[in-house]
Amino acid sequence: PSKFSVNISILVVVVVIFLLVLHHNFLGLSDFLKQELSDSNPLGLQPIDFIPAAPQRLADEGNENEISVVIAASEERLGGAIAAMNSIYHNTRSNVVFHVVTLNDTVDHLRLWLSKTALKNVKYQILDFDPRVLEGKVQVDPQKADTLKPLTFARFYLPSLVPHAEKVIYVDDDVIVQDDILELYNTPLKPGHAAAFSDDCDSTTNKVAVRGAGNQYNYIGFLDYKKETIRKLAMKANTCSFNPGVFVANLTEWKLQNITQQLEKWMALNVAEELYSRTLAGSITTPPLLIVFYKQHSSIDPMWNVRHLGSSAGKRYSPQFVKAAKLLHWNGHFKPWGRTASYAEVWEKWYIPDPTGKFSLIRRRSEAYEAK
Repeated sequence: PSKFSVNISILVVVVVIFLLVLHHNFLGLSDFLKQELSDSNPLGLQPIDFIPAAPQRLADEGNENEISVVIAASEERLGGAIAAMNSIYHNTRSNVVFHVVTLNDTVDHLRLWLSKTALKNVKYQILDFDPRVLEGKVQVDPQKADTLKPLTFARFYLPSLVPHAEKVIYVDDDVIVQDDILELYNTPLKPGHAAAFSDDCDSTTNKVAVRGAGNQYNYIGFLDYKKETIRKLAMKANTCSFNPGVFVANLTEWKLQNITQQLEKWMALNVAEELYSRTLAGSITTPPLLIVFYKQHSSIDPMWNVRHLGSSAGKRYSPQFVKAAKLLHWNGHFKPWGRTASYAEVWEKWYIPDPTGKFSLIRRRSEAYEAK
């Protein structure tokens, strides 16, 4: 055979091999994409909409300052989330994107409230939280089924809520921010730490003991040290606890350390063994966080979580101190949307009335309840 026909044969073989490799890679890519699509939201946390329109002053600054803020918004507390978002938005020049986690039946009400009021220019994404992710991980008392608040666990699932962010701020709905959220976002986290919280032994919190709340400043107030599983952890009972209502999370570390899976493990163990303190006052979301982040978290400036404003109707801080606080937190029974709360007038300044009028009705009911 001539040299020419040999060359043609070699070329044909090369082309066939190339096409086979290309076909194989395409199949691999197609499978990978299918897997990506099916794995992207294993928790049923569905993004419902995203409003990219930003005011000119934010758009000009580009995305280098994009700050992801996660906040949960339940129907009966929607006005709280709205006031918190309004206070954050108006006290920063940074490009804040709100990731608002809610339940399916609240979506339309929330979207209306945001689009028909002064918040229509904020950047936000609404995420529908599927409570089924909590099955087997939370003890539900049939007599008190309505006391389970699924959205309080949204903070456990931050990487699923905001998959592309490296860092996020989580805030409860009963807060008002009085300073630039960029400062909180820039909280330094030590290497290997997935989150920064405000410790309960810090000077601002410890000014006043919480009446009737048991020993709420250390681990023994949240965990049952009579249980062997807790004792085996060798965590000192007098270790200072922290408040998970406001925190900064490094999601790269969070994913590396499988924080979500660790939290779920302790939730399931509690269902089986009842590991939380029987005198637990407050959030059942706190104990798993205390275990997973034991001596493994950084600290935020205590002025970024000035709390217990809702633990009694009386004033616990001076007006000057409240004015100086960077973030006010009405954790406790007396919420700022019920008028008996202390410093409700500060909250009122940021509240935007509900265009549907539903929240006004809820407020009237809660005030009547508190007046009893």
